[in-house]
Amino acid sequence: QVQLVESGGGLVQAGGSLRLSCAASGLTFSRYVMGWFRQAPGKEREFVSAVSRYGGGLYYADSVKGRFAISRDNAKNTVYLQMNSLKPEDTAVYYCAADDKYRHSSASSLIGDYDYWGQGTQVTVSS
Repeated sequence: QVQLVESGGGLVQAGGSLRLSCAASGLTFSRYVMGWFRQAPGKEREFVSAVSRYGGGLYYADSVKGRFAISRDNAKNTVYLQMNSLKPEDTAVYYCAADDKYRHSSASSLIGDYDYWGQGTQVTVSS
């Protein structure tokens, strides 16, 4: 049974930083593209970032480029999202997701391409 468990969310002031983690189990982690998505109240879920299977391909939404950094540790079955210079508009529930389709060194930004999802972790940025 595949499980993705996010952690590291919380309340932070604007300009601050948080590091999200997503621990995966029940799958061969290195075979999966991993992504982070977020959903703010009243809005649709949106792509934040993704990393290819071995970490060679990194992808970001324009809204977080230069502020967020995704990484993965295949030995620990964990993907991370370092979030710096946080803004109130980054407030959302953040979800990690896994895509098991072979994509060489690329990654998808499409919600429908991801097969497994975590329960999410709340990030709140105060102004």
